[in-house]
Amino acid sequence: MILGKKLVVVLPAYNASKTIQQTYGEIPFDIVDEVILVDDSSKDNTVEVAEALGIRHIIIHPKNRGYGGNQKSCYDKALELNADIVIMLHPDYQYTPKLIYSMSYLIANEVYPVAFGSRILSKGALKGGMPWYKYIANRLLTLFQNILLNEKLSEYHTGYRAFSKEVLTSISYNLNSDDFIFDNQMIAQIFNKGFEIGEITCPTKYFPDASSINLKRSSIYGLGVLKVSLQYRMKKWGLLNPAYLR
Repeated sequence: MILGKKLVVVLPAYNASKTIQQTYGEIPFDIVDEVILVDDSSKDNTVEVAEALGIRHIIIHPKNRGYGGNQKSCYDKALELNADIVIMLHPDYQYTPKLIYSMSYLIANEVYPVAFGSRILSKGALKGGMPWYKYIANRLLTLFQNILLNEKLSEYHTGYRAFSKEVLTSISYNLNSDDFIFDNQMIAQIFNKGFEIGEITCPTKYFPDASSINLKRSSIYGLGVLKVSLQYRMKKWGLLNPAYLR
């Protein structure tokens, strides 16, 4: 509980057995009320490790639904548990759980309804080992998105995000893709509803056990980002009205 508000952390997991214990061990349970892990049909023993850690709420997808599909289950369950603040944390230990304090206070104090942990505000991305090609792609895509969405985020592609209950219940996230582009569709929905997004500096780590997508998937993701940004701008111009932005 934080300032009288229920705080729930959701862990969208896929083959996270080697890193989940370290991630879970740094979650600040003096303010976190519940933890939800959604296992997207992992090929390792992620579920067994999560059960051994004592995670109460574990959802298992019998078939892989994708990164977006995983998050849908995360947020649905968090809202079912009456969460006031939901923080999405990757269980691969790429992002430190220690920032849960800062991110949740931004929302609990009603400074922002959404908070992102940004790898770009400082030198966190490159210092943490982000490949140069991903860093350059991140900067170019972010520039393109800021122009079309008329916003000024330092990055749109972080996997560390916090939401107020009001935001999650105001947007139709279940209409989004089940793939990686889910994240950017969700950002478009948030801005479309008039919500603001705050950012804090976030260090990150790139190592063999951290989740990542290959060059081919990254290219498909990049094209999807461009499509979402164009759809958003065309909606604002009254030329298009995609279902997920209604």
